[in-house]
Amino acid sequence: MAKPIFVLNGPNLNLLGLRQPEIYGKETLADVEAALGRLAAELGLAVDCRQSNHEGQLVDWIHEARAAAAGILINPGAYSHTSVAILDALNAFDGAVLEVHISNIHKREAFRHHSFVSGRAEGVIAGFGTEGYLLALRRMASLLRT
Repeated sequence: MAKPIFVLNGPNLNLLGLRQPEIYGKETLADVEAALGRLAAELGLAVDCRQSNHEGQLVDWIHEARAAAAGILINPGAYSHTSVAILDALNAFDGAVLEVHISNIHKREAFRHHSFVSGRAEGVIAGFGTEGYLLALRRMASLLRT
């Protein structure tokens, strides 16, 4: 595949493995990215993994994806529940979008139950820990082959 899948991670995911491991697990973001790279190779795909704590940076990367990515796998973190700007940027992207959450956002605080991003995503994977990223990449591969 010529274009990679952009894997975009939002705020605080740089602390994965350190921040609240009872909720998010002990794997680091580097561990997740390495696992995604291995699976992407098996699936004949490429991934371009990025993380930012800044909403505008995520929006800029989504804009970049319009020309440079085959699809977007996004864990917007807390921006899921607050960012119309990220939703608007995703709405301007013509490819497939999958949303991933490490924890089950529907079993957490009420404010986490709504995600703006879900309205644009072809699918949402939540509550499977970091394995959710791999599930999402497998689904992305299926979407891109149809």
